Amino acid sequence: MMYSSPHKLYHVHDFDSRQHLEHYFSDKPDMVFGDDTLKFAIDNLRQVFTVGHINGDILIDLSSGSMVHHLYSASEFLQNIIVLKANNRCIMELKRWVDDRTGAFYWGHTSTLLQEKEENSDQCQDQESKLRSAIQHVVKYDPEKENMTEPLVLPPADCVISAWLLEIISKDQDDYIRYLRKFSRLLKPGGHLIIIGILGTTYYTVGKDKFHVFAYDEDFIRKALVGEGFIIDYCKVKERTAVSDLTDYKAAIFIAAHKEK
Repeated sequence: MMYSSPHKLYHVHDFDSRQHLEHYFSDKPDMVFGDDTLKFAIDNLRQVFTVGHINGDILIDLSSGSMVHHLYSASEFLQNIIVLKANNRCIMELKRWVDDRTGAFYWGHTSTLLQEKEENSDQCQDQESKLRSAIQHVVKYDPEKENMTEPLVLPPADCVISAWLLEIISKDQDDYIRYLRKFSRLLKPGGHLIIIGILGTTYYTVGKDKFHVFAYDEDFIRKALVGEGFIIDYCKVKERTAVSDLTDYKAAIFIAAHKEK
């Protein structure tokens, strides 16, 4: 199918990763998405990881932009994290934080959110350092290739996290399922997949540019996962509370599932 949207595509066109973080993940007073992009993700990830069903050695992260807050809880249970990024600017932005270089994006407000949930806040004091140590590789990938990280072959993962990505690289339903299938191939038999997404969305804004989003609902993503051989273990939907014309999403969704062996 030809791409006919007037909006840009995340993995095809130029994408300002720092502006994306400032708009949707910062601690600035005018950043209105905190409940949906920060707290919702951190709370639900902590919930599914502390239950104890997801563990092992390797986590592969396929998420949009250069965010890291969705990996805090994961780094407590899977010590080797491989991050895949489609954009060079996102890779540079993320590596600046991983290497703790001057000018890196500030994530202290998100580790504080996690501390508030922990009975022993001392365990979270060095959360960012723990995560930096856990991120072993940042690798460029091409979602159109059969082996997305060609020529590198990744080890099979115990868990794959995909946050706010599938809907922004997918033009339609068929695309979404095709990419979901590729992502699921990164898992070991019985491995876990976590998807964080936005429902009913057609665009999001970064700087002066509007980017395409494939609009879907909860029923669609549930059927897509079951169709690819997943058993859904946990699902939460949060209606939008933010008032902003930067994006038109209706709700945030969090789903954790495991692949049938």
